[in-house]
Amino acid sequence: MTADATGRLADELMRFFRVGARIKGMLNAGDLGAETSALMLLFPLRHLGPLRVTDLAEVKHADPSTISRQAAQLVKAGLARREADPADGRASRLAITESGHAACARLHEARHALLSEALSDWPAERVAAFAGLFEQFNSSVEALLRSDPAVPARENA
Repeated sequence: MTADATGRLADELMRFFRVGARIKGMLNAGDLGAETSALMLLFPLRHLGPLRVTDLAEVKHADPSTISRQAAQLVKAGLARREADPADGRASRLAITESGHAACARLHEARHALLSEALSDWPAERVAAFAGLFEQFNSSVEALLRSDPAVPARENA
């Protein structure tokens, strides 16, 4: 890849990150009782099952204290519950509740509707191509994060 193309990609990624907060505000999933950042923890809990806060922090590449605060919001809202860790009864895991599953569905539908609107004038094959390239990009970045010891294992996200 040329330096110009890499620079353009870096600029476009920064542009995407800048609008990210505004996009979150546009999701219109209603009041689910927790901040959007906390609600995003529901997806790995739905896919991976109950997790300790430290494991959830690792999955989200975030600081455990941040995840702990967000987990407390989910528990208070009834979207997740704490349960004993069967491997270590002194520890607890966070598990998604039925209300949490319903919240995931609402968030997924809101995100899908927003993206469908944004891409409504794109041909279907172009959307598919972009999705494939974006997936490949994300996989490459995740591989870099896993393999580079200079990259911190956790960072506030």
